[in-house]
Amino acid sequence: MRALGDVFERRACTELERAGLKLLDRSYSTRFGELDLVMCDGDTVVFVEVRYRKHAAHGSAAESVTAGKRLKLIKAAQLWLAANPKKSNASCRFDVITYDGPPDAAHAVWLRGAFET
Repeated sequence: MRALGDVFERRACTELERAGLKLLDRSYSTRFGELDLVMCDGDTVVFVEVRYRKHAAHGSAAESVTAGKRLKLIKAAQLWLAANPKKSNASCRFDVITYDGPPDAAHAVWLRGAFET
């Protein structure tokens, strides 16, 4: 399943780069988990979570980003910012890119600012 996850992470990265974002980091691992993609959108650092679900039996890809997962991503992002002091004062946001359905037919849904209320 990890190989399939890598496919969708690369696909999301390509689609976001086409939209003008620049890749800063990929698969950044911390004790809280992994940041799939760290990108730059103008002066904003964007932490991107990529989610794929082949079947909706356990919910959609977007629904799989639970409150607990969001908290882990926020903590991982804080560690990334601490390790990258040139970006530590930049504005930040969390985006989620979701893919649902069979791999060859799944289309991206880009949820910008997904953690904002």
